[in-house]
Amino acid sequence: MEIEIPKFHETFNPILEILSNEKTLHTRELQKLVLEKYFPLLTEEQLSEKTKSGENLVNNRIAWGKSYLKKGGYIYYPERGNVKITEKGLKQKTDLSLKSLVENSGINSFYSEESTKGISKKNDQKEVINSSPQDLIDKGFSHIENQVKIDLLEKLRAIDPYYFEKVILILLKKMGYGEFIETSKSGDGGIDGIINEDKLGLDKIYIQAKRFNENKVREKDIRNFIGAMSGDTNKGVFVTTSLFDKGAFEKAKNAHHKIILIDGNKLVNLMHEFNVGVQIKATYEIKQLDEDFFEE
Repeated sequence: MEIEIPKFHETFNPILEILSNEKTLHTRELQKLVLEKYFPLLTEEQLSEKTKSGENLVNNRIAWGKSYLKKGGYIYYPERGNVKITEKGLKQKTDLSLKSLVENSGINSFYSEESTKGISKKNDQKEVINSSPQDLIDKGFSHIENQVKIDLLEKLRAIDPYYFEKVILILLKKMGYGEFIETSKSGDGGIDGIINEDKLGLDKIYIQAKRFNENKVREKDIRNFIGAMSGDTNKGVFVTTSLFDKGAFEKAKNAHHKIILIDGNKLVNLMHEFNVGVQIKATYEIKQLDEDFFEE
């Protein structure tokens, strides 16, 4: 009897079981072991099935299962391309369901909204019936886009602070703000970069980039940034991977300078829009009937 290709959440427990020996495995080795041990009855045809973008379907689903487990704190990536179980993952002794992962892991509200829709087959079927094919496509693209942005913000919070500053300058250049100048890594007076709005450098925008994980940008940070401008310009962009507190917003709003604040969510939205730190993985074509072709 032929079995079905596992859904992504059906790979949760196999992945945790494979990693329960606490060894670090490369993603390809993990995929191989999961398939060999837990899904040995899949046919060659099933193992070769592709997604619309040309990826191997079953490996794609294992990858999504791995992604959810990482967001839930059950596994982590000690280095690029490798995966290892966490203490939380080792303590998971019962079967882990999608509903349990979403409810107990504090995952981004997007996941909560998206994932719980599929818990009840009745609700899932109702949603499919009430959705047009275009609705389902758009929903799928939104899901993938949100996942990329979550991963992007996580990466930004982990990279070298000096490289983070350069990323911000590259982004602003891509957005059309002209050539940038990186300031010295020491004694920069709180200015991480300067954007020339015109080729002669008559109009300048000062940049401050703070790579924070949990700490919010506060009023004093904005005050120091304004002071660092030293009368050279009245335009500034303050970027952070975290958030701005109320005092920071008020200080920027009431300043004589024009200060633009970009928090972590807005930052990854801009990076995604202007293709900074991301790349196009697949392109899909949707075709429709050409009525003009059949007109005599």
